[in-house]
Amino acid sequence: MGTGNEEQGFTPLKLKIMQLLTSKAVRAIAIIALMVLALLGLVQLPSASFDHLWYNNSFCSSTPSHSLSPSTPSTPSRDNLQPDELNGIDWSRFAYVQYVTNTEYLCNSVMLFEILHRLGSKADRLMMHPSSFAVDGASTEESRLLRRARDKYGVKLKPIEIQRKATSDPTWAESYTKLLAFNQTQYDRVLSLDSDSTVLQTMDELFLAPSALVAMPRAYWLNFDDRILSAQLILIEPSEYEFNRVMNALNAAKSNDYDMEIVNNLYKDSCLILPHRPYNLLTGEFRSDKHSDYLGNSEEGWDPEKTFKEAKFLHFSDWPVPKPWLSALPSMIQDKQPKCQENPKTGVEDDCRSRDLWLGFYSDFKQRRQARHLRSGNEKTIDGNFGRATGGKAQPI
Repeated sequence: MGTGNEEQGFTPLKLKIMQLLTSKAVRAIAIIALMVLALLGLVQLPSASFDHLWYNNSFCSSTPSHSLSPSTPSTPSRDNLQPDELNGIDWSRFAYVQYVTNTEYLCNSVMLFEILHRLGSKADRLMMHPSSFAVDGASTEESRLLRRARDKYGVKLKPIEIQRKATSDPTWAESYTKLLAFNQTQYDRVLSLDSDSTVLQTMDELFLAPSALVAMPRAYWLNFDDRILSAQLILIEPSEYEFNRVMNALNAAKSNDYDMEIVNNLYKDSCLILPHRPYNLLTGEFRSDKHSDYLGNSEEGWDPEKTFKEAKFLHFSDWPVPKPWLSALPSMIQDKQPKCQENPKTGVEDDCRSRDLWLGFYSDFKQRRQARHLRSGNEKTIDGNFGRATGGKAQPI
């Protein structure tokens, strides 16, 4: 005869199991286990969230150790994505822009775009050229250069009407054409560069600067207290509204108000200030005896090679020395070129780095312009320290 427990369906073994499960020790262990599982679940949630943030915002070139879900084969794995794709950067939204008013400046512009092409800049390249310049179906110097810019250097061509105004100095009567960059609303941002310049390093990073209608460096060589902006390099967020403001200011400008005065009057107190070092170096700085304005302090010693290597944009400005595509008397070059400095260790004037670099800037520019008349393969090595420092050759355009 069985026991009462057996009649109710319980065996001694089942009874022991029930007693064990209801004991305080087992209940404590179960509670701890559940808490651990809950904590693990909470840790996993933010981990996935941070991983998503890294994927969208990382500026590093390294890639994570895992890929996107294989269930979505149309989506490339992160291991195959470039840093720009990881950050969602669409470089077609940005452009380096040049304006051209005549054949001389067209050649300069093509030279500048050739450098950007050679440096591998990622943003678009846009040239605003006179609508009177034929592109296809013509054999003029202008059409040849325009086709070279478009077909070899990936430049987008934009016919425009030159903006002229009667001024006190005819040299700058057509410089207002630069202001048409404010109307290039097919781009989120454009970087306007004067073509009497040389690009030393790509400046793509400027397109990712904090949002501002206009960003410009200071004209460091002028009176600091006047806070004058330099129009040689302007980062613009084009819009119809701002373009209308600029055109209204142009129409109201006095005879001695040029593009630089117009943008200063409009944006002097509202623009984003870009550091002139390294984005706005004058060739005349290498002739100067005082460098604290460019360096930003009076303690740092002048090192011409260091300055050259860190600079990204070099503007030819050496009054009264003419622009590099114009002829200068040898006597003027001899008189105006930077002087060799005395070596404090030897007491001898043997530090001629500023002079050699300065001469190299002009030699490089002239040889690159001359190279446009050369056949492919006849490029000449650039003279001076400029060519040696960059390892460059005069590239035919």
